[in-house]
Amino acid sequence: MICVIIGHNLSKSDKQGAYMKSVLTAVGGFLLDHLFLFLAVALILNLIALALYGIDKRKAIKKKWRIPEATLILSAWIGGAAGALSGMLLFRHKTKHIQFLILVPLAFLVYTVLIGAALILALFG
Repeated sequence: MICVIIGHNLSKSDKQGAYMKSVLTAVGGFLLDHLFLFLAVALILNLIALALYGIDKRKAIKKKWRIPEATLILSAWIGGAAGALSGMLLFRHKTKHIQFLILVPLAFLVYTVLIGAALILALFG
């Protein structure tokens, strides 16, 4: 933005980077302004994901109807990544399935990086 004012043109990647930074800053500001709501929703989503893994493990032991694998993975990607990862480790469930070994920790990593970047940008500009 400043480069445009002093006569320099920003490249497309510079504009995309500036846009991404402004989006992350806005998200971080929203998270800080609504911290209690964010933490409550995150806690609920993670507890649901943890419960899904526990229920599916119990049903697997009893040879009963199971929760679809797509549902378990989706629970991680819609905000329950920490709960899903905890469920995998706590119940030793789905730890031999390659898609779970990749997608659930990846969801946790993505959420951690995005939320961390948003909060850092909101706090420190």
